[in-house]
Amino acid sequence: MRIGIPDDGGPLVPATPTTTARLVGLGYDVAVAAGAGAGAGFPDAAYAAAGAAVVPDAEAWAADVVAVTRAPDVLAAPGPAGLRPGARGPDGLRIGAVLIAQIAPAARPDLVRALANRGVTALALDAVPRISRAQSLDVLSALSNVAGYRAVVEAAAEFGGMFSGQVTAAGTTPPAKVFVIGAGVAGLAAIGAAGSLGAQVRAFDVRPEAAEQIESMGATVVRADDAAQQVSADGYASALTADQEAAALRAYAVETAAADIVVTTALVRGTAPTTITAEMVANMRPGSVIVDLAAPGGGNCELTVPGERVVSDNGVVVLGYTDLPDRMPRHTSELLGTAVANLVQLGTPERDGRLALDPDDVVVRGMTVARDGEVLWPPPPVAVSAPPPVEPASPVEPVEASPGSRQARPAGGGARPATVARPARNAVLIGLGALLGALAVASSPADQAAHFTVLALAVVVGFYVISHVSHALHTPLMSQTNAISGIILVGGMLQIGSSDPVVTTLAVLASAVASINIFGGFLVTHRMLGMFHRGPIPVSDPQVTRVARASDDRAGRSGEGEGRGR
Repeated sequence: MRIGIPDDGGPLVPATPTTTARLVGLGYDVAVAAGAGAGAGFPDAAYAAAGAAVVPDAEAWAADVVAVTRAPDVLAAPGPAGLRPGARGPDGLRIGAVLIAQIAPAARPDLVRALANRGVTALALDAVPRISRAQSLDVLSALSNVAGYRAVVEAAAEFGGMFSGQVTAAGTTPPAKVFVIGAGVAGLAAIGAAGSLGAQVRAFDVRPEAAEQIESMGATVVRADDAAQQVSADGYASALTADQEAAALRAYAVETAAADIVVTTALVRGTAPTTITAEMVANMRPGSVIVDLAAPGGGNCELTVPGERVVSDNGVVVLGYTDLPDRMPRHTSELLGTAVANLVQLGTPERDGRLALDPDDVVVRGMTVARDGEVLWPPPPVAVSAPPPVEPASPVEPVEASPGSRQARPAGGGARPATVARPARNAVLIGLGALLGALAVASSPADQAAHFTVLALAVVVGFYVISHVSHALHTPLMSQTNAISGIILVGGMLQIGSSDPVVTTLAVLASAVASINIFGGFLVTHRMLGMFHRGPIPVSDPQVTRVARASDDRAGRSGEGEGRGR
């Protein structure tokens, strides 16, 4: 099958030379429209070197599988044989083709119906089920992360000062104060970017579970108990009550008046509630900047104009850009291309260059909005696996204890329970071990008896000491036991020169094992203690991705704090 990568006119491209090579490795013929990757910095020669064919745009649209960044706005009815004469662009989609794109099926039902009428199998990258197995396909989280980072970049360009405080011969400058509303994927990315630039960052989210995530990024949590919601079962933040909204607005008024930069990310099921009123903007200092990441949903600020830059009467800049991910086309294209390649790999289990979509796969079904002339949106809810029910314990028979017996037996003369037999077996084994130890001591020379006694006492004392140490202290305890291994190592090295070959052999083995224990123990301790290190985390660090994903699992498809959450 052939995968087409058309030029949809924007700076983004859903395939990079790297991901193109992955698609070729899966057995597909890849056709990239000439100039499709130019906006992201990927020349045609790079695609050709990766194994793709550089073709005219119409030929890319006519492929078996077509991947674009966003679905077309309009789609004409198909003509004979599935193509309109002289069709160009999206109208070149043929009957039976597979379209991979961001479709926004809930907001564009007419487009979904048009795709179904054409017989196109439409896979919406923005409808990926929010389950762990589908995280590698999650385009929305990736774009939200880019948008949060770019929001800080835009704010830094507009702000008339430096984010980090400076100490110079002429004096000092204070760091910028940044206030972030919402701690979803975009909010956490904004917090990380602003913190890495040296700003003092404060953040607020109505979800109480978001406080830990804010602190993990090095920001200060703004508390407003009257505005906090209960921890939701599904992770979604719901609309605020009148009292909660009033309490939140009071907190916003205080924070925005003191802030130089405000980043808003609040969305509730795709709708942007008002978090910054015109009165709050009037109380901000001239030169302050508001970046409204909820502009696609109408905007959190009353002065926001989606897609525009607005300056208030008192000199506050309000940015309502809706194309922030597009302003970082190279990395955004890499993330989109990786998601597309992961999706194609999921549908190509045999690596034979044929896309075999399994309609019973919950991931594929959730993304499929049209197939075989039928609209499949919305998908059925994802079934959440629950633990098997706990079987009730069987009733315990009453126990009768005979006067002359030391152990009780079940009433009716049945067999003794396993819980009784196991301690008895352990006691027998311990008794046998003690007997064998006593025989060994009795048959050994007199000077060896003292050594056996010390060994036995060491085993008993060591068992009771270690068994009563908290699990949290096992790591430092490992470092202390390395000292004991050091004693063994020294003793083994002293015996290596013995004339007795048995003693020498045992000494070598003891030295080798002790060395492994010492170096391995310190290595494990170092690795484990590193997990407790807290410090500034770069935005590009993989840890941010893990934090963002974990937040997105609870904070929503758009990943915006007050907004939709999982």
